[in-house]
Amino acid sequence: MAKAIFETDISLFLPLALQWSKGFDTVCLFQSNGFHNKYSKLASLLAIGIEDEFAAQEGSVFSELEKFISRHQNQLIPGFLSYDVKNEIEVLTTKHPNPLEFPDAYFFVPQILIEISADQVEITAEDPSEIFQSINAIHNEIEDNRYFGKIKPRMNKEDYFSAFDHIQKHIQQGDIYEANLCQEFYDDQAELSSPESLYLELNKLSPTPFSSFMKIKDKYILSASPERFLAKRSDTIISQPIKGTAARGKDEIEDRLLRENLANNPKEIAENVMIVDLVRNDLTKSAIPGSVEVTEKLGIYTFKHVHQMISTVSCKMNPKISSTEVIRNTFPAGSMTGAPKISAMKLCDQYETSRRGVYSGAIGYFSADGDFDFNVVIRTILYNKSKNYLSFHTGSAITIDANAAYEFEECYTKASAILKALEQKL
Repeated sequence: MAKAIFETDISLFLPLALQWSKGFDTVCLFQSNGFHNKYSKLASLLAIGIEDEFAAQEGSVFSELEKFISRHQNQLIPGFLSYDVKNEIEVLTTKHPNPLEFPDAYFFVPQILIEISADQVEITAEDPSEIFQSINAIHNEIEDNRYFGKIKPRMNKEDYFSAFDHIQKHIQQGDIYEANLCQEFYDDQAELSSPESLYLELNKLSPTPFSSFMKIKDKYILSASPERFLAKRSDTIISQPIKGTAARGKDEIEDRLLRENLANNPKEIAENVMIVDLVRNDLTKSAIPGSVEVTEKLGIYTFKHVHQMISTVSCKMNPKISSTEVIRNTFPAGSMTGAPKISAMKLCDQYETSRRGVYSGAIGYFSADGDFDFNVVIRTILYNKSKNYLSFHTGSAITIDANAAYEFEECYTKASAILKALEQKL
């Protein structure tokens, strides 16, 4: 394998590179969209083609994944874990059908790596120059994003309110403190001309720090996730749960007011604090004793369509355990379950009307230096081209003080960028 660096106009090169990747069965793109903090590592990375791959259904995902990583040390390994992997971690089941037919876990060793920074491209491949020239040669071949179909909610308002009431009764009875109730929006006769172009449109409408695109033959993931699930940086493990959402305002004054209201909202603060406690507890299973700490509490971050309340929890990693064990000890993200975690997951599966699948799982990579970084799969379109099935979920946290109408509306606020990309209204 050879490496070469090229100077180019990044804003033009990335769409061309994604278009060029259509000739391969497997593709993965990570984009940070200019969001950087002390834990950031990549600006944009496009992984193309397969040297080796790992696919599994829940049952022995983590043990087999550990073997796969061990065979490919010092290589970048991108992929995803579906939410349903929870069923092998705890005594849980998933009763809903799986119309998308994604595997529960998928990782691969790419043939080509294209790392894109502010003003240059680094290509790792057998012939980097040939690839760079081939990408630039397709200038006039980018397809438009055309979606033909109609998005439908799996839950109507009455169904959502009923599920909400049931979960709130469990909270009143002391079974749980909080649950993240999710609902699916879907089209079972969808025709999508270019998932790549739709992803670029979604990323333009909703640029986020953990944006990603993934293609596995006829299956596509188009993610505008703002949330980091878990990262390893040297001997430090970092989780950044999001709990607390507010829409953007119509003008600067309204926007500032909505941001301030989120920062001081007792219900949103209570949600965030509960999940921070859950994450702290999860991290203790992988931490050197006494090293778990909340390094940022209740931070307010602004994205194109929403304000979010984000906290950061970190610890020093116990050197006796592996990276896959760290992920297993914290999976799935507490922000997508509720608390206590196991009880909340059981109730969510009972009252939700669809399988989450990849949604609520994690997309990310194991890097060549032993680090890793995974997002939480939210604000994400899933598409099975062969089955003409397109789906996305949204969710909202239910607490003792939650209001059904407000939480139902929050689900639609979170769906707004996806619906706009699809040029759909509900």
